[in-house]
Amino acid sequence: MCGYSQERESSKISKYKSMVFKHFFTAILLFGISMSCGDSSTMQQNPREADLSDVSIAKDDPADKLMSKYTTFKLEADLSKLSANQKKMVNLLITAADKMNELFWYEAYGEKQDLLDGISDPNLKKFAKINYGPWDRLDGNKPFIKSAGKKAEGANYYPADMSKEEFTKSKIKDKESLYTFIRRDDEGKLYAVPFHQQFSAQIKEVSSLLKQASELAENDGLKKYLSLRSKALLNDKYQESDFAWLDMKTNQIDVVIGPIETYEDQLFGYKAAHEGYVLIKDMEWSKRLAKYAQFLPELQKGIPVPEKYKKEKPGRDTELNAYDVVYYAGDCNAGSKTIAINLPNDEEVQLQKGTRRLQLKNAMRAKFDKILLPIAAELIHPDQRGDITFDAFFSNTMFHEVAHGLGIKNTIDGKGTVRKALKEHASAIEEGKADILGLYMINQLHTKGEIAGDLKNYYITFMASIFRSVRFGASSAHGKANMIRFNYFKEMGAFVKDPATNTYKINMEKFAEATQKVAEIILTIQGDGDYDRAAKVVAEKGIIDKDLQADLDRLTKAGIPVDVVFEQGVDVLGI
Repeated sequence: MCGYSQERESSKISKYKSMVFKHFFTAILLFGISMSCGDSSTMQQNPREADLSDVSIAKDDPADKLMSKYTTFKLEADLSKLSANQKKMVNLLITAADKMNELFWYEAYGEKQDLLDGISDPNLKKFAKINYGPWDRLDGNKPFIKSAGKKAEGANYYPADMSKEEFTKSKIKDKESLYTFIRRDDEGKLYAVPFHQQFSAQIKEVSSLLKQASELAENDGLKKYLSLRSKALLNDKYQESDFAWLDMKTNQIDVVIGPIETYEDQLFGYKAAHEGYVLIKDMEWSKRLAKYAQFLPELQKGIPVPEKYKKEKPGRDTELNAYDVVYYAGDCNAGSKTIAINLPNDEEVQLQKGTRRLQLKNAMRAKFDKILLPIAAELIHPDQRGDITFDAFFSNTMFHEVAHGLGIKNTIDGKGTVRKALKEHASAIEEGKADILGLYMINQLHTKGEIAGDLKNYYITFMASIFRSVRFGASSAHGKANMIRFNYFKEMGAFVKDPATNTYKINMEKFAEATQKVAEIILTIQGDGDYDRAAKVVAEKGIIDKDLQADLDRLTKAGIPVDVVFEQGVDVLGI
């Protein structure tokens, strides 16, 4: 809101403080009895300890300045080639995906309405909606509401008073499941609640919408997937629908929906978060990308680690496709927005069949034009700015996702999956692996003549992208991964800061050497399931030092947005 000031905000507090208390204490009384997000006959809630006595802004910056971190982009796509039934299907899928917002709010924060009702400033309320709670996802999850307090590492998946030790010692059935909440009973004992029970009413609605969409599907593969996904939501058994999703080859419409990524659970990294994407495939771009999947087995053999760390064989059914995304909801819509997807996450599915990599072309173009190029103009040496291209940005992003399929999914000494062995650090280490092996793949394919352009286009664009991504905050998995890589590369001389221009310049030879060395570090940690070493790397390297922070502050002062928010939905699409 224009003209916002702390004085005006303070004058609002007394106006609605009594209203907030009323909402809060009513919620506490009712929370354990019934709740719109659950089945009251089977569950007792464990609401987060919260104090909503002061929902005024906690930062020095006014709300309109907080909102300036984001730039708006309209999600559009060419639907002229879709049939009437396909357009009806897109409408149904957007409605289904939109329900993921409600579920993710609960996972990330809890009951949202008391928070939102207490905020009268429209920009501050909008900022809370972007962040799905009172914590700034682009600023290390710092609270921007005065009384919010520190965000729980386990978000709302676990009781607020539960320690890691208590969870580890407990013998709860399905406690490490991706698809359960951990709660306390009347006697204080921990127990697990499946997602499909917690969200019974909403899940039934989404399941019905997917079933209706399947009946409209003109593509057999899509029809089968939607039908199976509809059933999977009702029992949290997703593997069969994951296989069906990978079997789809010629579908023009796609949807990614359900509990998927585990970034929100920073306590253990066990619990998945609900999200939804609705996508229109770019058939021509997808054909151009198809050839790269065939090189995965060969590239796996060449990754720079001893043989025991690359004994697994990536699935051969891996696909690369390009899409225009027309709707984001839930986890993928919180804070920084995803521009590429690599799924399924199920290790068994990946090893048996592979994965699909989805490049979200329109969202990617928005970030390149509105964010990456302005960053490069500020921080990259003038001699190298001309080497930053959209094709390189697209390829770096794509091969990041492809690289998730390389390396190792299970530890080499029987500790189980890498994800479970590294716990809350698994996501950051995995994202770091994907970044570094993406560069390795580009180097290898460029040497083979399979990728066009000068190699320096890819390296320099990659460097500029680090500054873009690290602005998401070092609290996120992607932010930590970027900082780990940045700090290692700095130590290894992969780039230097030119004092004359106050900009960064890449040393091509040392950049390639650093790529090899960091790849070996990360892949060894994963293969060994070395939790202690992972924790040390994240603690020592996953940080933003004062010099880099000063450069990031320059970007803010220059008015360069950090990320995008979307105008999206059926009205934007005109259906």
